[in-house]
Amino acid sequence: MSSLFPALAADDAGERVALRFGDRSLTYAQLAAEAGSLAERIGGAGRVAVWATPDLETAVGVVAALLAGVPAVPLNPKSGGAELGHIVGDSAPSLVLAAPGAPLPDALSGVRRLDVEVRAAGAAGAAGPYAVPAAEPDESAPALVVYTSGTTGPPKGAVIPRRAVAATLDALADAWHWTADDVLVHALPLFHVHGLVLGVLGPLRLGGSVRHLGRFSTDAVARELNDGATMLFGVPTMYHRVAEALEGDRELAAALARARLLVSGSAALPVHDHERIATATGRRVIERYGMTETLMNTSVRADGEPRAGAVGVPLPGVGLRLVEEGGKVVEEYDGETVGEIQVRGPNLFTEYLNRPEATAAAFTEDGWFRTGDVAVRDLDGYVRIVGRKATDLIKSGGYKIGAGEIENALLEHPAVREAAVTGEPDDDLGERVVAWVVPAEDPYPGLDRELADHVARRLAPHKRPRTVRWLDALPRNDMGKIMKRALGDG
Repeated sequence: MSSLFPALAADDAGERVALRFGDRSLTYAQLAAEAGSLAERIGGAGRVAVWATPDLETAVGVVAALLAGVPAVPLNPKSGGAELGHIVGDSAPSLVLAAPGAPLPDALSGVRRLDVEVRAAGAAGAAGPYAVPAAEPDESAPALVVYTSGTTGPPKGAVIPRRAVAATLDALADAWHWTADDVLVHALPLFHVHGLVLGVLGPLRLGGSVRHLGRFSTDAVARELNDGATMLFGVPTMYHRVAEALEGDRELAAALARARLLVSGSAALPVHDHERIATATGRRVIERYGMTETLMNTSVRADGEPRAGAVGVPLPGVGLRLVEEGGKVVEEYDGETVGEIQVRGPNLFTEYLNRPEATAAAFTEDGWFRTGDVAVRDLDGYVRIVGRKATDLIKSGGYKIGAGEIENALLEHPAVREAAVTGEPDDDLGERVVAWVVPAEDPYPGLDRELADHVARRLAPHKRPRTVRWLDALPRNDMGKIMKRALGDG
């Protein structure tokens, strides 16, 4: 297997900027020297935790671990003490990499700390050479151990092999026409595959550049796109803020129109926000679909049709099928038949760390990974996610109803700011559709009925919410995903 980062050793890398965080940056030559030096210090250390603050040091630490062939365990700085204690105990890192001065919690008190001191950041001139590892680790060797969100129990550590990182990034390069000429801007957290693997390792593998904003703001997005950035990665909450700001911000609209590619992921982008952005900028956001355990599975291609509510087609090398509840594989795509997404390919994780039973249960006998996500496929093969099998597939009155399309319908109503849909037990229907709504203003009498009728007209009568509950805000995790298990019985 070739190096994960061929650009670090390329003769023409030199003074091209690889990483920029705020006013601090590293060229490829400087990154090679900084990460290479750190790699020599941590070689043979076993698993290495990385305190994943949105800083240059986090990126250098992860690259160093990968150069050394040491699995990196990115840690969410916002994790609670109990969750972090579980992750540290489960992964048993031999040391933790952190930015100098970054305070570490008690859960890491027993782990040796090594500060990532980036001396060349922002300095002019090439840095010295670094020692290339004697041999590139086998493609099946672990690159990362990334912990799941733990919505159904303690977080599980997904062991991601080097093969999966390379395969996913190369497949995205093909789908998005992503090259060394691209400059990516984002403000995603670096403890998750979206911000770390796609948002940092992606540009570095391709020889491009990444500009991390630290904190998301529409002003910062406009500034970077006006200053040569070509791609924007975000999650739906970020694009919602973009859509809201576009109504009175012509500069932002012009900046987004200049971007080569606008990509949204980690959760479904509401159709309403898709349309508002397209109307204001003439550019459509494309979506992709992935998981911690699989990295990326599908995407709308750069030369394909951006379609609101769709996550495109399987990436090169990825096998994808839909399986109905009884185990029948969906053979013909009709845009209506709902099935669980199952995937296989070089993008898959190896195992859940220390969880052989959970690993075995995650795969079918013939080697397909059960994602737990349900979807339909259109006639042309485009995948449309319905939601999670456990929380977003509602069985009501003999129908199988996807929560996502009801949420999109609700968001088209001007009285709705945010919406989530769940199912609750019902003696007559089996489950009834429940809408959790953050209203744009105080709800007026009869609005709940108006919303139900709106959905019935937009979709079908059996998909209308039987109950509407008002909220001040929807519960979300750090990636902006709605935590439906926190919504009553749903």
